[in-house]
Amino acid sequence: MKQVERTSLVEVAYTLRADGPEGEELETCTEEAPFVFRMGDEEALEAFEQQLLGKKAGEPFSFVIACEDAYGDETEEAIVALPKETFMVDGKIDEEVMKPGEVVPLEDDEGNELIGVVVEVEGDVVHVDFNHPLAGLDLHFEGVIVALGA
Repeated sequence: MKQVERTSLVEVAYTLRADGPEGEELETCTEEAPFVFRMGDEEALEAFEQQLLGKKAGEPFSFVIACEDAYGDETEEAIVALPKETFMVDGKIDEEVMKPGEVVPLEDDEGNELIGVVVEVEGDVVHVDFNHPLAGLDLHFEGVIVALGA
C-alpha cells in the first residue's frame, strides 16, 4: 500500500488546536475539502511533513509541533511603527484600516506581501504587528490522511 514519501501529493483532513488536544480550535480541513499539498514544496511546515512521512491513506494522526518548530515565538521586533502615510489610498489616508485589530496587507521594499495587524494608533504613527498569527503557539494536529497521489 502506498505511503507518504518525500515528493508525494498528500490530502489531509485535520483539526488544528492551540497548545494541545483541549486547546482552542484554530482551523479545520474536512475530508470533503482537505488540505492538499506536495511534500517538499514548502506549502506546509517542515515539521508537519516530517510527522506524515511513512503514513498510509486512511491512517489517522495526532501530534504536536512545538512553537520553535512552527512559527516561532512572538517578538517585539515584529511590531513596527509606520507613518500614517503608509495607509494612503487614492491620495488620502484610509482611517478605516487603521483601527486596532484590523488586518492590513502591505508590501516590503522588494514587493513581497506582508500581513500585519494594527495594534495601536498614536499620533501620526500606526503600530502594526507582523508576527505570524500562530507565533508563540504549540500546534496540535489531529486528523487523517485522506488520499495520496503521485
